[in-house]
Amino acid sequence: MTEEDFENFQLDDTNYKTRLTNAFKTKQKWEKPDDKKIKSLIPGTVLDVYVEEGKKVNEGDKLLSYEAMKMRNTVYAPISGKVSKVNVSPGGTFSKNVLLVELE
Repeated sequence: MTEEDFENFQLDDTNYKTRLTNAFKTKQKWEKPDDKKIKSLIPGTVLDVYVEEGKKVNEGDKLLSYEAMKMRNTVYAPISGKVSKVNVSPGGTFSKNVLLVELE
């Protein structure tokens, strides 16, 4: 291996000289989650939607419930605000990382 096979990689305050895989180079960059955009963590089927567009919600209010992996899950409002968009309806399915509800 030559010096050209290695790349500089910084982790915290330390620099490393290493070989990076293509998977590492092309992976999606992490972004801080936006509390106003409630996204799915796993695929599921919507059971109930407790809010509608234009409704004001408080932190901790129920937004919707869904079934995933034979378990019933409830999604609660992470912050207080007004519901600007509901992208799911009862009986509908969704995949991972889908925008379920948007707050303003």
